[in-house]
Amino acid sequence: MKDYIPVVIKVIPQDNFHVHVTFDNGKVIVYGVTKDLQTKLFKPLRDIKVFKETCTIMNDTLAWDITGSSDTGNCIDIDPFTLYEMECISEKE
Repeated sequence: MKDYIPVVIKVIPQDNFHVHVTFDNGKVIVYGVTKDLQTKLFKPLRDIKVFKETCTIMNDTLAWDITGSSDTGNCIDIDPFTLYEMECISEKE
């Protein structure tokens, strides 16, 4: 699976600043944003309501559309390879 390019197809934000992320091959991981919230970039997401309401898929990966403009160049997104390398919590058989 060396040539696999991960594509996120589903994100489910949780109340604890974690996101369940599903890839197109069925792999599911949980991404915790707690440490990221300490950075300036993630400051808008410290409000759980904003965190959950702006959580989406942009650029084929987990993202937050802070401006609400669906501008893929103006969002907070996480490298899909970084996400894909995380421990799997579930995978399609």
